[in-house]
Amino acid sequence: MARDTTDQTSIQSIDDLVAYLKGGEKPSEAFRIGTEHEKFCFYLDDLSPVPYAGERGIEQILKGLKALSNWEPIIDGGHLIGLFNDAEGGAISLEPGGQFELSGAPLKTIHETCRESNLHLAQVRAIAKDLGVGFLGLGSSPTWTIDETPIMPKSRYDIMRRYMPKVGTRGLDMMLRTTTIQVNLDFGSEADMRRKMQIGMKLQPVATALFAHSPFTEGKPNGLVSWRSGVWEDVDANRTGLLPFVFKDDFTYRDYVEWALDVPMYFITRDGAYHDATDVTFRQFMDGALKGRVSDPEPQLGDWTNHLGTLFPEVRLKRFIEMRGADGGPWRRICALPAFWVGLLYDEETIAKVEELVRDWTYEEVLAMREAVPKDGFRTKFRDGTVLDLARAALGLSREGLIARANKNDEGNDESFFLAPLEEVVARGTTSAEELVRLYEEQWDRSMDRVFRNLTY
Repeated sequence: MARDTTDQTSIQSIDDLVAYLKGGEKPSEAFRIGTEHEKFCFYLDDLSPVPYAGERGIEQILKGLKALSNWEPIIDGGHLIGLFNDAEGGAISLEPGGQFELSGAPLKTIHETCRESNLHLAQVRAIAKDLGVGFLGLGSSPTWTIDETPIMPKSRYDIMRRYMPKVGTRGLDMMLRTTTIQVNLDFGSEADMRRKMQIGMKLQPVATALFAHSPFTEGKPNGLVSWRSGVWEDVDANRTGLLPFVFKDDFTYRDYVEWALDVPMYFITRDGAYHDATDVTFRQFMDGALKGRVSDPEPQLGDWTNHLGTLFPEVRLKRFIEMRGADGGPWRRICALPAFWVGLLYDEETIAKVEELVRDWTYEEVLAMREAVPKDGFRTKFRDGTVLDLARAALGLSREGLIARANKNDEGNDESFFLAPLEEVVARGTTSAEELVRLYEEQWDRSMDRVFRNLTY
């Protein structure tokens, strides 16, 4: 999330919270695609992580991008911690360990979102080159310990860093040593939201295997194909993972609201300051729990918006739906991730076929798949087959959906063109993480230098 909201509209009842989610509904012709991707910043000379401050720090990259793009600054405690483009949408922000994130504008086609990502990467490379900084496309930082990882000066992260060790063992790993690619998708009605949330939850482990790209930790293979996904299994059970109620046939906006109300908050913002609220749920906040602790303690719509952004299920509902299961990875994967989900969910005939594929999958079955995929990847068992079988089927349907959309570029390629990296993985039958480990063992002389060199954007 690039910047926290300050909408001061008063919340009168739970109905207002439900209405907020319903307000995301759009006609299908207005559906858009928002792609987010993160990457690690490192110094090219010694492969160490880049701190925020200093002549070659991340702050200087942000300043260079501001001058290049004329985007507006995001300031926190006097620090430049991001940029945003109010006219077109989109923002650049920093994750806790300095992971550099582009939150893309809502765009109509994968061609547009891919051009956006390409432009962004070209710009950051041009600025970072003079600073001796590179950007790494990998789902986990391959060599740095938590203590070696710099901390970005964002107030919300100070609160999260104090709270995370109280609710799980891997929260700091998640914050400081992982990256992801995500896509944000629209829905047309509560029924449309339901089917997209359900399909997303059920197929998220398949996406994790398709995009598994985090096999190294602290200088050596970690034995997993998606270390990042494994980390998420013990971050904070209150706000992460699969949500059983989403699997219900009558799942509604209100069900999501009722769940979110009982998740502890991280903070509220008042007068530009962040106030720790980790000891109360949003429901308790609505019942007056912060009276006497902060000025203006009545719940505001901005508080709700911010709270929704601090929930981390495998598929997240806001006024759009976020697909959150993929590791960060190479350049081509940034375009492949939105292509995969758009193909499955934005064509009416295709989504009906996808619904049929996953219709009778149970929460327990998907949970077992989710727990096994970080280690076993495509070999994970599902009923009479494997996740590789599911990936092959899902990818075929995604291709159908993208072809049906018939959005072609100047060369005559439709959006299915962007699935090529995933089709290569499925044809090979092993995850990209396993291929990286094979290269590391057989061709790169077990050298982390070679890992960095081959995975730098």
